[in-house]
This record gives sequence, structure tokens and C-alpha cells, in this order.
Amino acid sequence: MTILLLVSFVLFILTILLLEFFEGYHVKQVENDLTATVKKIAYIMEEHGNNEIGLEIAWEIADKPAHVMVLMDGKKTYFSPGTKKSEKIPLATVLKDKELMKTVTEDKMVKKEMSLMGSQSNESRYENIIIIGVPLHMKGHQTGAVYIYQSLGVIKETTQQTTRLILLSAGIAIILTTIFAFFLSTRITAPLRKMREAVFEVARGKFDTKVPILTHDEIGELATAFNQMGRQLKINLNALNQEKEQLSSILSSMADGVITFNRDGTVLITNPPAERFLQQWYYEQGENGDHAAPIRVLELLNKVIDTEMEQTGELMLQGRYYVVVVSPLYNQQNVRGAVAVVRDMSEERQLDKLRKDFIANVSHELRTPIAMLQGYSEAIIDDIASTEDEKKEIAKIIYDESLRMGRLVNELLDLARMEAGHISLNKEPVDFKPFLERVTNKFQGLAREKKIELTVSLKHEIEWFEFDPDRIEQVLTNLIDNAIRHTPEGGRVEVVQKNRTHGITIDVKDTGSGIPQEDLPFVFERFYKADKARTRGRSGTGLGLAIAKNIIDAHKGQISVQSKVGHGTTFSFFLPRTK
Repeated sequence: MTILLLVSFVLFILTILLLEFFEGYHVKQVENDLTATVKKIAYIMEEHGNNEIGLEIAWEIADKPAHVMVLMDGKKTYFSPGTKKSEKIPLATVLKDKELMKTVTEDKMVKKEMSLMGSQSNESRYENIIIIGVPLHMKGHQTGAVYIYQSLGVIKETTQQTTRLILLSAGIAIILTTIFAFFLSTRITAPLRKMREAVFEVARGKFDTKVPILTHDEIGELATAFNQMGRQLKINLNALNQEKEQLSSILSSMADGVITFNRDGTVLITNPPAERFLQQWYYEQGENGDHAAPIRVLELLNKVIDTEMEQTGELMLQGRYYVVVVSPLYNQQNVRGAVAVVRDMSEERQLDKLRKDFIANVSHELRTPIAMLQGYSEAIIDDIASTEDEKKEIAKIIYDESLRMGRLVNELLDLARMEAGHISLNKEPVDFKPFLERVTNKFQGLAREKKIELTVSLKHEIEWFEFDPDRIEQVLTNLIDNAIRHTPEGGRVEVVQKNRTHGITIDVKDTGSGIPQEDLPFVFERFYKADKARTRGRSGTGLGLAIAKNIIDAHKGQISVQSKVGHGTTFSFFLPRTK
């Protein structure tokens, strides 16, 4: 439609201009021919004094359809032969027309278009003519004028033919333009429609969509560029998805929490550790909280936005210690937000506390025997012990304390090796009943001395079981010794063996003082002693249960404790079958 409207408008303007041009051109051409003819007639008549000869020559020069009229002395008129009566200009018309009379009165050539009124068969009519007059001089003075005129009907016919030809040409041009426009429109718009459909498909995410390349012109080049763009978009999108998945995997696998903030404190991105951190914060602040993150973190965020520098802080939440590092995120001009890395330092703090407690406990355990060794050694040096019995007693105390220090050091070394994973087990099939009775019989003397009943109970007899007998004997020795030491006179200690589907369970039960409820979770820790008031001479090092737990863990088993103050304690450990 655009092409048709444009071409139609151009053709319309061109047709108007051509019509105007050709109409004026024909009139001008006739005017020029008539002017040249009338000048020749006037010249010939002026050259020939004899009017008859001049008129004859003039009639020969004048061509149809022009008519010549000669006015002599303002009274006589002569017309070219063949001029009809209706085509003759009346003398009165010329004499009354001031414009035509200027050839006589003002001696100059005149041109004029006028209507000639004549009568033929008693009918009146008007006809448009063009008339040109020049003055006529005879014998040196003006004697009249020569007029030549011609009807404009011929010119109109010529103009009409020209108009028809121009309109025909314009119609043919419009028809051809319409055909060309539809052809061009089909050739251009058909690929563009397909390209538009392909663009919609790409907008829906189908980057494999291709536009057929039908031509090698600009549209074909556009189709080629579109297909290349689709392929490149797919490559870039796949690369972005891979980077996004990689970043998501990295964030999800991080042990530290990562929180991305906007400038106004809005949380944008979090990973699972950060979500747990925020959930703890939401739980702590309750339903009426109006902060998206802990206030300490938001304070660090504001400092980062103000100073554009990394900030570090600490906070405690739900009994856990966290270190928060907030770093700025930039756009092209300023800080657009920040990323906070939240690191849970609770285990590090606990390990640091355990390290300090370990050093304090070891120092505390060694201080008493060292002090006793130093004191009794000084007593020997200063000859405080006067008799041999006193010296032997002092020497025995020094010997016992040295053995105690040796046991402490050995147990520390064993525990360190076990916790480092360097424990080695020498498993072998063991006849369980004799093994259990042998270990228990070692304590029968101590039990009788304290008036305690020590028994062995086999709920389900088992002949052979595979384990490390030395290590399990160490565990049983520690448990039975603890049970006897914490059971008052008249009490009872029982060792019970039970079969399980996947192994065996050994229970060491006593009717002693029991362990307080708040101390039960810590009985397997190093240097932990539930009875803080008992004497150090018979209390042990506080490492036995920690060593026992490591031995059972090395056997892939479990050890547990149940106790109630005033009702006794039961230590149980489970050993799985190896086959």
C-alpha cells in the first residue's frame, strides 16, 4: 500500500504537470507559427506596392487552418480564399476592439485569444480563436494591419489526444506498479513473516529455530545473521546456565553461609548454611521481629556501604559463635550491595576450650604426684624419716606416685594414638565364657575386701566371638574397677552378657551412688570426673572411659551409660559380628 500510494501520488503530480505543459506547448507553438506567418505576409505586402500581387503572394503563404484578414485604411477588409462567412471577423468587431486596434493606433503587434460570434443557417455560435495582428506600412506610412487567426479547436483536439495518451500511460504505470508492488511485497514480506515467527519462537526459548535462506540479497543476509544470532544466544545461554549451576553448586556445598544483600538490607541470595543461620535468627527474634538479618550484620552492612571497605564482626546466636565478613559489591559507579560470609566458629571455640582444659587437667593431674614426690624426697634428704620403716613407707609412696604418673602418661599416649586413628586391633576368635570369667576373677579379691558381691551372668551362652581380647579386657577392667570403686559395702556388681542379632552386648551394673543427670553426657570425655570430691589417691586419671570409648569405636561398636543417683549405674557396650 505504501508503494502504491507513493507511485500514485507521483504519477498524479506528473500527469498534471504534463497536461499543463503540453497544453501550453501547443498554444505556444501555434502562436509562434502564426506570428512568423503574419510577419512574412506583412513584409511581402510592404515590399510589393501592388496590392493585388501582394495579396496573391500572401494567400499562398497562409496555410490552413489559419485565416488571414487584411485591413486597409481602416475601411476595407480582405480575407484569405476559402474563409467561410461564419469564420470571417466582422469589421465592426475589429474596429471596436481596442486591443486589436493597437496595431493601427499604436503601431505595434498584438496577440489575443477571443470568441468569434458568427451565424450560419440562422444559428449563432461562439468559437475560441487566437489572433495576432501586425501593422502594415505602405509607401512609408501606415495604411492598415494584417491579422492572422486560427481556431483553438484543433489545439484542444491535440491536447485531448495527448491527455488520453498521458492518462493511458499513467493507468498502465499504476497497473504495472501494482503488479510489481505485490511481487516485491511477496518477495520481501514472506521471508519477514517467517522471520517474525522465528523471533517469537526464540522469545519462547526455542533457540534452535532457523529461518530458511531463500535469497542472497539483504534479506538473505538478515536471515543468515538471525540464524547466527540464535546459535550464539543458545551458546551464551548454555554458558550462563552452566555458570549459574556451578555457582549454585559451589554455594550449596560451602560449609560457610553466604548472604547477598541489597543496599537497603534486602536479602537477595542465600545458601543452605545461611538459611539455617537466618532461621535461628527468626526463631530468636520471634514473631514481632522486623529485621531481615541480625542487627550486628546490618550494622556491618551499613559500614560497608558508607566506607566501601570490608568489615568483620562476631556475634553469638542460639549458643553458637559466628564470625561475619561483609564485603562490598560494586556496579559501574558505586556500591550496589554487599555479600556476607557467615562462619560457624563454635567447634573451633569448643576445641580451643578443650585444648585449654586438657592442658589444665594434665597440669592438675601431674601437680599432685609431683608435689608428693618432691615433698617425700625432701623428707629423705633432710633425714626426717629416722627409722627404716618410715623410710620404706616414704619410698613406697614415691614409688606409687611414680607408677601413677607413668600410667597417666601411657594412657595419654594411648588416647592420642586412638584419636589419631593409629589404633591397631589384633582380632581373633575367643571363647567368650572363659574370657569373661578370667577378667572378672581378677577383681574378686578387691570385691571381697570391700564386701561387694561380684557376679557374671550369661543370658545366652556363646562359644566363640571374634574381637581383640587385650583391648576388650582393658575396657572391662576399666568398667569393673569403676563399678567397684563407686559401690559402697554390701553392694553388688554384675557383668551380664546378652546375644543380639548382629552381635553381643556386655552390661556392667552396680548398685553404687550413681551419676548425676547433668554429668551423663560428659562421662566419656577426657579428664572428666563426676565425683569432684573423691580423693586423688584412688580416683584414677579420668582417661579410662575415653580410652574405652575409642576401643569400642575401633570395633565398630557402641558404648552407652544409664544411671540414676542413689540407684546405681549401668555401662553397656555392643560388639558387632565380623562375619
